[in-house]
Amino acid sequence: MDFLSEVIGEAVILSIDSLILGFCVKQLSKCKHILNALQTAPVLDIDNSLNKEINKYPNYVIPYVVVRGLVKPLGNPITSNYNQSVTGVIQRLIIKEHVIARTSAGFWSDQTRTIHEFCNSTPFVLTNGKYSIEVVDALAAELLDLDVISDKFEPMSPGVIDHVWGFFSGVRQRGLQTMEEMLRDGSYITVVGELSRTSSGLKIQPPKDGLPLYLTTSTKSSLLNRLASSRDFLRVLLILFGSVAAIASGRIAYKYIKRRWRRQADENLKKQLAAGRRERRAQNRDKDLSEVQLCVVCSDNPKEIILLPCGHVCLCEDCSENIRDNCPICRERIHSRAPAFIT
Repeated sequence: MDFLSEVIGEAVILSIDSLILGFCVKQLSKCKHILNALQTAPVLDIDNSLNKEINKYPNYVIPYVVVRGLVKPLGNPITSNYNQSVTGVIQRLIIKEHVIARTSAGFWSDQTRTIHEFCNSTPFVLTNGKYSIEVVDALAAELLDLDVISDKFEPMSPGVIDHVWGFFSGVRQRGLQTMEEMLRDGSYITVVGELSRTSSGLKIQPPKDGLPLYLTTSTKSSLLNRLASSRDFLRVLLILFGSVAAIASGRIAYKYIKRRWRRQADENLKKQLAAGRRERRAQNRDKDLSEVQLCVVCSDNPKEIILLPCGHVCLCEDCSENIRDNCPICRERIHSRAPAFIT
């Protein structure tokens, strides 16, 4: 426990740093996996050559592919709530609350929190002329680029009571922000996912091996650059937190070794002092002693120690260091011992 109290700070830092380091390693591994898969993913055009390309793969499934086309709804599109002339296939409504909150340091800062988010979608396909691919489970996309249709902020006018309550509660209302985002009908987007051919036609969907589905306006090269930047940033974080872990581990190891050296030095000092005491006792002991006055174990040194609770004086100090359990006379358990002076 003494050593733990010495390294408690380093241990806490090392524990937190290890959690962050493990998360960074996991994210870096995932980023590399996605980057490698995207680099080897074929870029296919939506035309008559698509069926020939998919015939080359087992079960008519391409695990990861990049296709680009125009968004077209299957049925009636979704109409914007704030602009009736805008239609789309995916709609996201977000309501955010803007407040001024007092921090633990006593300062006031702007904060935003989402109080409601709603997504709506309708089946749609990517088209290029008369050819099309149905997009399945688009809301599961890890990257989903939507156009902002409306972004309104309605400020609040607090009264005197609101100001007083805000001062004591530490939260003052600023207003509500309502935002509408849509994937518009007719947008030209890039979809990255698993392409398969079924009895109902061609479909692109989230891959089964854990790779992400992307619906974005960016090209493949832009996605690769974005992933490469994320990979490089994670590498920097790994170096940073790895250095912190190495420093904390080094500090713990240094304190442990220093503690062992200090303990070993104390033991050596105790041995030297004990040897000195034994030498001084040997020089000061009487030589002409009767058998009754000699130690019952070595029969050489005088009796110098009383054993408690039995009270027998039967050992010299040297022999008492080796006999810790039972009295050699009565075999009673030894609880303590004390010097005895026999005249």
